Amino acid sequence: MPIVAQSSTETDWVSRFADDVIAESERRAPGKPVVVASGLSPSGPIHLGNLREVMTPHLVADEIRRRGYEVRHVISWDDYDRYRKVPAGVEGVDDTWAEHIGKPLTSVPAPAGSPYPNWAEHFKAAMVESLAELRVEFDPVSQTEQYTSGAYREQILHAMKHRARIDGILDQYRTKAKVQAKKQQKPVDEAELEAAEGSGAASEDDGSGGSAGYFPYKPYCGNCEKDLTSVTEYIDATTELTYSCTACGFSETVRLSEFNRGKLVWKVDWPMRWAYEGVIFEPSGVDHSSPGSSFVVGGQIVREVFDGVQPIGPMYAFVGISGMAKMSSSRGGVPTPADALRIMEAPLLRWLYARRRPNQSFKIAFDQEIQRLYDEWDKLESKVAEGSALPADAAAHARAARTAAGELPRTPRPLPYRTLASVVDITAGHDEQTLRILSELDPANPLSSLDEARPRLDRAENWITTQVPADARTVVRSEPDAELLGSLDGEARESLRLLLEGLDTHWSLDGLTTLVYGVPKVMAGLEPDAKPTPELKTAQRSFFALLYRLLVSRETGPRLPTLLLAVGADRVRKLLAA
Repeated sequence: MPIVAQSSTETDWVSRFADDVIAESERRAPGKPVVVASGLSPSGPIHLGNLREVMTPHLVADEIRRRGYEVRHVISWDDYDRYRKVPAGVEGVDDTWAEHIGKPLTSVPAPAGSPYPNWAEHFKAAMVESLAELRVEFDPVSQTEQYTSGAYREQILHAMKHRARIDGILDQYRTKAKVQAKKQQKPVDEAELEAAEGSGAASEDDGSGGSAGYFPYKPYCGNCEKDLTSVTEYIDATTELTYSCTACGFSETVRLSEFNRGKLVWKVDWPMRWAYEGVIFEPSGVDHSSPGSSFVVGGQIVREVFDGVQPIGPMYAFVGISGMAKMSSSRGGVPTPADALRIMEAPLLRWLYARRRPNQSFKIAFDQEIQRLYDEWDKLESKVAEGSALPADAAAHARAARTAAGELPRTPRPLPYRTLASVVDITAGHDEQTLRILSELDPANPLSSLDEARPRLDRAENWITTQVPADARTVVRSEPDAELLGSLDGEARESLRLLLEGLDTHWSLDGLTTLVYGVPKVMAGLEPDAKPTPELKTAQRSFFALLYRLLVSRETGPRLPTLLLAVGADRVRKLLAA
């Protein structure tokens, strides 16, 4: 299928941003690649909220590529950030990791049993693998490599030379935070001040100094590697810097023009990188976008200190998980892109990010809601195929199903996700049983191999085995419920007889659907195709509940047509014969 560029006349947020970014790039850096950026901190599991930091610029970059422009999507790995706290719930990590707090993430050991050399590489690896599956093309930049190689040396010396100017800019926002607190008649403690300043994901201080003055640079200690250091003297002419470590008592004097073991504080580091990379587009979370936040302050610093321009930067809203609160990568147990890709195909996950504007929050379903999402996706696929989808919906579908480089892998026979989930639930993943049932869904066009239903089948099986509680799984009875069968009245017995009588002539998914809905109609003296009434719906619910009790000893279960196919005609007759 050819890739068609979307025009900004459509109600499509990606196209509109692409228009703006192309125009801004041609104004700032004509003839050069368009640069978009994301930043990720591998301080713990990189979750689905963090993925929006990547998917927003990716989708815009991909649209720009479709239009024939060269694009560079920089993903800045903030692996030189300090290790702040030991995340809860991370396997292979215990309280002994607390001794590493204050070190760069690349100097902290990986969780026990990990094949990776350090903490940062361990958590980067899973994200890199997920981005490959999502077909996100990017240029990785390790901040450890940048700082320790001296790539930012000129920028660091420049910031130190203009430290008074930086301090003055930051102080405007410190003052605003204090004034706001005073208006509210409450004391200003450090936690509140940090929140008021909107320090964001990095949660770093702004480099406020002590008696020696303000310095926007933090050395990592040459003895213990921690950043619990204070600059006590700096000489601009010689770049001699003296610092002392409050953690171990070590101190030394170095030449900053030759020293590569430290970094600019967050609110200076981020705008420095905008200027260094020539970033045109970079989104930020709502915690970065509040008044006095790192994005707002950074815009002033990049202009007045680094002679650069702030990127176009839409605010993106949070991503939730079936009612969970805002996700935090500082603790374990929060769903990651890899977790999502185990239960849904990559195009569906891409679609969830593509169809909502960045400032719209949304949830990713790990519960029963995933079945509805798949139904919605399949309906959209049908509308796109027949040409009836709305332009914005068609654009979101196109961005989900393919990139400028080509189509994403897809399931050859995309059977309904809820049907696949029900089948693997009932068969416990038994391949022969599963193939038998799936091949009977459409006798006129039977499935010949489970590979035709993959990878969607595998995703549905993973969802059943990892997300559905054991007590909610479906277990078909091995013997008839003699007591219940013996207690049935004549009307119930007749409804079961009609169902069993029609099995052979209705043995397909559509046929059994007609049969199970039609039996209560016939019992009411109506035609099988009669339109439902409130009374008829009540009778149908009672009939369905009886079937579930006789088949799986519960009042509810998988859709009855799917359940009947899965159980098989002979076993259905055995369990329902009154």
